[in-house]
Amino acid sequence: MGRDAFGQVTDVMSLSQMRSIVHCRDKKVALWSGAVSSGKTFSSLWAFLMAVPRAPRGGNIVIVGRTLDTVYANVFKLLTDPAIFGDLAKHVSYTQGAKTATILGREVLVYGANDGTSETKIRGSTIGLAYVDELTILPEGFWDMLYTRLRVPGARVMATTNPGSQNHWLRKKWILKAEQKGLIHFHFTMDDNPSLEPEYVAEQKAAFAGVFYDRFIRGLWTNAEGAVYSMWDAEKHVVPWGDLPPIERVLSVGTDYGTTNTTAAVMLGLTAEEIPRLVLLDEWSYSSRDNHGRTVSDDYLARNIIDWLPQRHHPEGNPLPEYVFLDPSAASLRTRMRELGTTTWAADNDVSAGIGDVGALLDRGRLIVSDRCAGVLEEITEFQWDPKAAEKGVDAVIKRDDHFMDALRYAVRSSRNLWAPYINYTDKEAA
Repeated sequence: MGRDAFGQVTDVMSLSQMRSIVHCRDKKVALWSGAVSSGKTFSSLWAFLMAVPRAPRGGNIVIVGRTLDTVYANVFKLLTDPAIFGDLAKHVSYTQGAKTATILGREVLVYGANDGTSETKIRGSTIGLAYVDELTILPEGFWDMLYTRLRVPGARVMATTNPGSQNHWLRKKWILKAEQKGLIHFHFTMDDNPSLEPEYVAEQKAAFAGVFYDRFIRGLWTNAEGAVYSMWDAEKHVVPWGDLPPIERVLSVGTDYGTTNTTAAVMLGLTAEEIPRLVLLDEWSYSSRDNHGRTVSDDYLARNIIDWLPQRHHPEGNPLPEYVFLDPSAASLRTRMRELGTTTWAADNDVSAGIGDVGALLDRGRLIVSDRCAGVLEEITEFQWDPKAAEKGVDAVIKRDDHFMDALRYAVRSSRNLWAPYINYTDKEAA
């Protein structure tokens, strides 16, 4: 790589970023971890580009991510952007979904590693240079196999990640044993990225709460423990149905599906206040446990939910919800509702992202709950992180009486593109 190409970006790099690019060559394994938008990916990709021409000819060059789609989104969209990498972007060739790329004249193999069998993709191969995107969400077995494949002189691996649990295998077995493992670890915070506008930093800091704030803003490896929504305050978040503020729109219904378990639906609106908030207006549910063990058909559930949708869920009346989101596993219910004339969509089931959205909204006073939502109010104080999963370095909630909690995050996360333009976490809380 020419001096001029590197000079294009030195004026927008922090000292921490430049040091990581220089010193990553000191060890066989280099890891960039830390806050979101902290510049760790930017720095690591520059280091990778500098390493490609020097990579040992006796081994393959590989790029690895959770899936080929995430590799494209997180790696190649950046590498091929001339606004980021200048003229070097012309020397990166990749078609989304392909298993090979060309970077600076070298062939690069591209892998997705999304389950425990992924290690078979590289078993028996020899790797001279590897780049790994979001290492904490890859299987440990794949990483261990990848490390054993670095078997030519000068072979190296570079990896990026957001932090996870303190008990995550990457922290316990690699970061805490860095010298023994031949690893150098670069920790980044948002302050290490000089290209960020102060307003953006403030928005990002306001968009997370609890464990997600510690990880994504402070860049810390922290355990998810105790109450999931520890910021919940009934005095602050619960509003009598008759005192609900006016609403502008009814954005969505989120529905968790059960056969022997509870089927729960919650309705989410956007207030018409000067500083808008989201509001859970109402809920519907059917529980076999509350009906002497009687299970019901999809037809029964579909007809009752459809009948519930146009009812009066706000003291001043309300329009129909713009979207009805169903549990992604509820294919049969989705089919029956379509047959009865109601279109539904599969909900976004990213658990961490959904919990993060709900937690941040509650923490900033941007989400309130009607006292009609008895199921939500009953579950939300009992919704707990699973301590046994935390011991294994995994973030998981205790799967017990969480049907309204699932419906809540379906409604919020799946409609994010509808409410995000109106909900500014940095605004002063509405009265």
